[in-house]
Amino acid sequence: MQPELRHLRYLLAVAEHANFTRAAEELRIAQPTLSQQIKQLEKALGAQLLDRTGRTVRLTDAGETYARYARRALRDLAAGERAVLDVRDLSRGHLRLAVTPTFTAYLTGPLVAAFHTRHPGITVEVRELTQDHIEAELLADRVDLGIAFDGVHLAGVEATGLFTETLGLVVGPAHPYAGRTEPLPVAELTGHHLALLSGDFATRRHVDAYVAEHRVGPRIVVEADSVSALTEIVRRTALATVLPDAVTRDHPYLTPVPLSPALPSRGVALLRRTGGYRSAAAESFAELAAAEAVPGDGPDRGQPIG
Repeated sequence: MQPELRHLRYLLAVAEHANFTRAAEELRIAQPTLSQQIKQLEKALGAQLLDRTGRTVRLTDAGETYARYARRALRDLAAGERAVLDVRDLSRGHLRLAVTPTFTAYLTGPLVAAFHTRHPGITVEVRELTQDHIEAELLADRVDLGIAFDGVHLAGVEATGLFTETLGLVVGPAHPYAGRTEPLPVAELTGHHLALLSGDFATRRHVDAYVAEHRVGPRIVVEADSVSALTEIVRRTALATVLPDAVTRDHPYLTPVPLSPALPSRGVALLRRTGGYRSAAAESFAELAAAEAVPGDGPDRGQPIG
């Protein structure tokens, strides 16, 4: 027989009260049952743990030694239970979040700030990855949650819609279209100089699909791997780019130029591994994202996905 937790508790109760009767009352079990359980423990260990010959019951030398380890084991288990409770009530924990570069520019900061305000004991690891890499990291259990675009995902990755993101052509103050308010026919993009995200990113593939559909051929003269780089380049040159409306609104020196037809909107989704363990921190962040991840503050802001 292997000793069990109840055996440890029974032994320590008898040692504390120096009496089987009072220990049995505290444990709410019958005294014969308590005596039997202690004998089972002694048999399993091959040593006498209690001296029953006097008026009171006391630990033997072997019993004293074993009781020290028993107390330590019970303390460690109690600490483990508290640690689990701490994690569940979000006083402690860790969250691994991955986002595509577009969202770093306008969504990640507010969401992480709101989460930290609610749960300052949770450490948050934020990684900026392409959508393909986010899904691969989710499947490898190296990321808890991802924020990317809805669509076709790898098997084992599930998506929950957050909101709809709208994109538009954007120019800086040096661009000849800076004051334009009339829609720009998409055909006029042919030969136009653009600065865009590189082909590794979903936003670039979205733009490429749009220009291919309308059979126009802008000149891509700058490729960047971050939205912040694009905004600075467009600010200082006569190049145009394509950005989410939420990013454009955050930069007063950028001017949106309406396209006709407009760039198609796209769904933004929270990604996670299907059937994977969901920590309390991940669940709380998912709830926060579902409630608050709607960019902008005006009537033209992104609209929640129904």
